[in-house]
Amino acid sequence: MMLAPYACDPEQSRGRQFTEVAAPTRTVFQRDRDRIVHSTAFRRLVYKTQVFLNHEGDLFRTRLTHSLEVAQLGRSVARSLSLNEDLVEAIALAHDLGHTPFGHAGQDALNDCMRDQGGFEHNLQSLRVVDHLEESYPQFNGINLSFETREGILKHCSRGNAQAMEAREPGGIGRRFLDGTQPSLEAQLCNLADEIAYNAHDIDDGVRSGLITMDQLQEVALFEDFHYQVLQEFPDLGTAQNQRRLLFATIRRMLSAQVYDLIAVSQAALEAASPQSPDAVRQLPPLLAFGGEMRRQSAQLKQFLFGNLYRHPQVMQTTGLAKQVVRELFDAYMAAPRELPANFGVGIDEARGREALVASPARVVADYIAGMTDRFAAREHERLTGLRLLG
Repeated sequence: MMLAPYACDPEQSRGRQFTEVAAPTRTVFQRDRDRIVHSTAFRRLVYKTQVFLNHEGDLFRTRLTHSLEVAQLGRSVARSLSLNEDLVEAIALAHDLGHTPFGHAGQDALNDCMRDQGGFEHNLQSLRVVDHLEESYPQFNGINLSFETREGILKHCSRGNAQAMEAREPGGIGRRFLDGTQPSLEAQLCNLADEIAYNAHDIDDGVRSGLITMDQLQEVALFEDFHYQVLQEFPDLGTAQNQRRLLFATIRRMLSAQVYDLIAVSQAALEAASPQSPDAVRQLPPLLAFGGEMRRQSAQLKQFLFGNLYRHPQVMQTTGLAKQVVRELFDAYMAAPRELPANFGVGIDEARGREALVASPARVVADYIAGMTDRFAAREHERLTGLRLLG
């Protein structure tokens, strides 16, 4: 497929932090995608929470299935906009590599534990995973991804963290957070595909869990419009035994509507701005977006999910236990570093023996906990405390 002039061309990549010989059969971005898929952190996503903890059901989304759905949606839109599909896929597959066990509950707890050490944010941790924590190569830490993939992974960054990154990597991926410029269109697209994916699959998982109902969802315009359309076309789906089919058909139409809206609005913006290179894109306001009505309906859906699913008493009870597990794991490892695996224990000794540029003892512990799966964290907490709180 021909790339648009504003798409990221692998032949024009800004390259890797460590120079490598080009692969004979793959572009830079294809190679990035392959490295991500073969990473340890990627495999762990299959046992990391999206909304429901991993032990709560076999059919709920995990971080892995979520990442695959984001990649699928992203590639579909990229094709329509003549963007680089391989780069979109690489960013999508890597965007949650730094997520903690137990989803946002784990992140919030670890951020609290690290409040005097710069905090913890899963997006920055995803970059830390690919830049430092993976141990696949003899020549360097991390998996040495291209600038463009790393740029897309780093969705958010505080000014303080951006300044620290700029000091270590002048003109690198932290620079745009200081300049107020934008990332590539492929990175912008992944952010929106992420939103489309989790809105849709959280409805599905919420209904499957019994925590929200189809009747409640009819309060949400984006859902009700397509729910009505499906029933008009297929009235037999209104029976009790066909509720799953009705739900799937409704969600499928919701997804399509958001995708088509994103494509139409973004194409119009691209035609109006007419950027002639990825660097020109970086100097402009965000060009990929939903239309005003779709943004309003999406915001209403998010508000509904927040109030009825993410803050449901059953979810909040589990969230509280998950936070306790993470906090007590952190305290246990800080008090007794010998409980860490040998390579992390060495990391703590090194951090204590020098002025740490990349890690402190607390950061080493946070790295270890963030890399855990839900079930390993629960087992490790039980081993260290004698308490079984989850699973």
